[in-house]
Amino acid sequence: MSKKQMDEMAEEYDFSNGERGKFHRPGAVLSPPVHLEPEVLAFLKATAKARGVTLDVLVNDLLKKDIALIETAR
Repeated sequence: MSKKQMDEMAEEYDFSNGERGKFHRPGAVLSPPVHLEPEVLAFLKATAKARGVTLDVLVNDLLKKDIALIETAR
Protein backbone atom coordinates (compact mmCIF):
# COMPACT_ATOMS: atom_id res chain seq x y z
CA MET A 1 0.00 0.00 0.00
CA SER A 2 1.46 3.34 -0.99
CA LYS A 3 1.81 6.28 1.38
CA LYS A 4 -0.80 8.13 -0.68
CA GLN A 5 -3.30 5.28 -0.22
CA MET A 6 -2.60 5.23 3.52
CA ASP A 7 -3.14 8.97 3.72
CA GLU A 8 -6.50 8.56 1.97
CA MET A 9 -7.81 5.93 4.38
CA ALA A 10 -10.68 6.98 6.60
CA GLU A 11 -10.20 7.25 10.36
CA GLU A 12 -13.02 4.74 10.91
CA TYR A 13 -14.97 2.24 8.85
CA ASP A 14 -18.52 1.08 9.53
CA PHE A 15 -18.72 -2.72 9.73
CA SER A 16 -22.18 -2.77 11.31
CA ASN A 17 -23.60 -4.45 8.20
CA GLY A 18 -20.71 -6.89 7.92
CA GLU A 19 -21.33 -10.62 7.82
CA ARG A 20 -19.09 -12.72 10.07
CA GLY A 21 -17.61 -15.72 8.30
CA LYS A 22 -18.83 -14.70 4.85
CA PHE A 23 -15.65 -15.91 3.17
CA HIS A 24 -14.82 -18.75 5.58
CA ARG A 25 -14.41 -22.09 3.84
CA PRO A 26 -14.17 -25.08 6.22
CA GLY A 27 -11.33 -27.37 5.26
CA ALA A 28 -9.70 -24.86 2.93
CA VAL A 29 -5.98 -25.44 2.58
CA LEU A 30 -3.81 -22.38 2.11
CA SER A 31 -0.49 -22.42 0.31
CA PRO A 32 1.75 -19.83 1.92
CA PRO A 33 4.09 -17.94 -0.39
CA VAL A 34 7.70 -19.02 -0.22
CA HIS A 35 10.35 -16.46 -1.07
CA LEU A 36 13.63 -17.86 -2.35
CA GLU A 37 16.93 -16.08 -2.69
CA PRO A 38 17.55 -15.11 -6.32
CA GLU A 39 20.47 -17.49 -6.82
CA VAL A 40 18.54 -20.41 -5.29
CA LEU A 41 15.54 -19.67 -7.50
CA ALA A 42 17.72 -19.46 -10.61
CA PHE A 43 19.33 -22.81 -9.81
CA LEU A 44 16.00 -24.50 -9.15
CA LYS A 45 14.41 -23.08 -12.31
CA ALA A 46 17.33 -24.30 -14.42
CA THR A 47 17.25 -27.73 -12.78
CA ALA A 48 13.48 -28.04 -13.26
CA LYS A 49 13.79 -27.07 -16.92
CA ALA A 50 16.62 -29.56 -17.48
CA ARG A 51 14.49 -32.33 -15.91
CA GLY A 52 11.39 -31.33 -17.84
CA VAL A 53 9.29 -30.68 -14.74
CA THR A 54 7.70 -27.61 -13.23
CA LEU A 55 9.36 -25.70 -10.42
CA ASP A 56 6.75 -26.77 -7.87
CA VAL A 57 7.19 -30.46 -8.76
CA LEU A 58 10.97 -30.19 -8.38
CA VAL A 59 10.77 -28.33 -5.06
CA ASN A 60 8.22 -30.77 -3.63
CA ASP A 61 10.35 -33.75 -4.71
CA LEU A 62 13.45 -32.25 -3.09
CA LEU A 63 11.59 -31.48 0.13
CA LYS A 64 10.07 -34.98 0.26
CA LYS A 65 13.58 -36.45 -0.03
CA ASP A 66 14.76 -34.20 2.81
CA ILE A 67 11.77 -35.25 4.94
CA ALA A 68 12.59 -38.91 4.30
CA LEU A 69 16.22 -38.33 5.35
CA ILE A 70 15.12 -36.56 8.52
CA GLU A 71 12.67 -39.35 9.37
CA THR A 72 15.35 -41.98 8.76
CA ALA A 73 17.82 -40.19 11.04
CA ARG A 74 15.39 -40.22 13.97
